[in-house]
Amino acid sequence: MDRHKESPQTYTKQGLNRLAAFYHSTLLDDVIPFWLEHGLDRKFGGFITALGRDGSVIDSDKSVWFQGRAAWMFATLFNTIERQPEWLDAAESCIEFMRRRCFAPSGKMYFSVTRSGAPLRMRRYAFSDSFAAIGFAAWSVAAGDRHAIADAARCFTTFLRHHHSPGLMSPKTEQAARPTKSLAPLMTTIATAQELRALLGDISVEGATCSRWIDRAIGEIQHDFLKPRLKALLECVGPNGQFIDHADGRLLNPGHALQTAWLILREARLRDSEELETLGLTILDWMWERGWDKERGGIFCSCDVKGLPPLGFSHDMKFCWPHNEAINATLLAYVMTHSAKYAQWHRLVHDWSFSHFADKMHGEWFGYLHRDGSVASQAKGSMWKGPFHLPRMLWYCGTLLGQR
Repeated sequence: MDRHKESPQTYTKQGLNRLAAFYHSTLLDDVIPFWLEHGLDRKFGGFITALGRDGSVIDSDKSVWFQGRAAWMFATLFNTIERQPEWLDAAESCIEFMRRRCFAPSGKMYFSVTRSGAPLRMRRYAFSDSFAAIGFAAWSVAAGDRHAIADAARCFTTFLRHHHSPGLMSPKTEQAARPTKSLAPLMTTIATAQELRALLGDISVEGATCSRWIDRAIGEIQHDFLKPRLKALLECVGPNGQFIDHADGRLLNPGHALQTAWLILREARLRDSEELETLGLTILDWMWERGWDKERGGIFCSCDVKGLPPLGFSHDMKFCWPHNEAINATLLAYVMTHSAKYAQWHRLVHDWSFSHFADKMHGEWFGYLHRDGSVASQAKGSMWKGPFHLPRMLWYCGTLLGQR
C-alpha cells in the first residue's frame, strides 16, 4: 500500500486520509472478523482467546480480563461506528458471561475460569475488575442497560480499593525488606477513569470523580515515577518515589511508559492543557529513546535504566501490544504538535509493526516476535492477548484521524 509516499518530514492531508482508511479497513475486514469467527464462544458465552495461527482453539480456558476488554471493544464499535447486531451480540455475550461466571463470592473477579465458567485462578491484583468496568460502561450505552452503570461503578470500586487502599491487596514482595509500588495501577486508573467519564459522565466512585482520580494518578506518576536525571519513567519505585537500585527498580517497561504517555496526551487534548501535553511528550521522548531498537527496529519488551544486562529472558523480544501503544502515542503526538519528529516515529513503528506482526495468510497479528522480527509463537491469542490492544489501536487511530 502506498500510504507512506509522503514528504520525508511530515504527512500530507491525503496521506493521513489513506492512513485512516487503512486502519478502518484492517479493523473491520481483518481483525474483528477473525475474533468473531474463531474466538466468540457461542455455546457458553464470552471469548476464548488461546487461538492458533488459523484461529483453531489451543486451550479453552478463559481470561477474565479479556471478557471485559472484548465487551468494551464490541460495544464501542456498536456505539461509534455502526449499530451492527453481531457486535452488540458479542458484547452481550461477554457481559452475561461475566455476570454469571466471573465474580467470586467476595465480589472480586477471577483471573481465569474454564470454558464453562468454573473458577480456576484468583490473582492478588484487580485488573480484571478495571477492564470489566469499562466493558459494563460501554455496554450500558449500547444497550441502555441501567444495571450496567452500577456494575461498572462496583468493578471500578473494587479495583481502586485493591490498588489505592493500603493493606487490602497482598504485596508482591515482602514490604518490610523492600517496600515498593508500581506504575501499572496508576496507568490503569487513568485509562479506566477516562473511559467511564466519556461513557457515563464524571461520576464519583470511592469518594472522588473520575477526573479527580485521573489527576491523582497523573500527579503521582509525575512526582514519583518520572526521573529527569535518568530521563526515564520507572516501572517500580519506593513508597515515596525512591529509586531502587536493584533489578526490579531498574527495570523499564517501554510499553507501559508509551501507553502512559498516550493516556496523558489524551487528557491534555481534552483539557487543552499545555502542562499535560508537555508531560506526555516528555515521557514519549524519553521512553522512545529507551525502547526503540535502533539496530533492528521495533520496541523492546524491557530494558535496564542503567544499561545493565536485564535478568528477564524476554527483554529483547518484541511483543505486539507495546507497538500498538507506540502507534497510538506517536500519532496523537503528531496530530497535537504537527512535529516532523513524531510523524517519523509513527511511520517507523507503524511500518515495522505491520511488516512483522501482521499475518497476511490468516489475518490478525502474531503476539510475540524474536528481536529480529521473526515469529516466536504461532499463537494469535493467550491469557494476555485477545481482542483489545490491536483493535483498540486501529479504532482509536482511525477515529483520531477522522476527527482532524
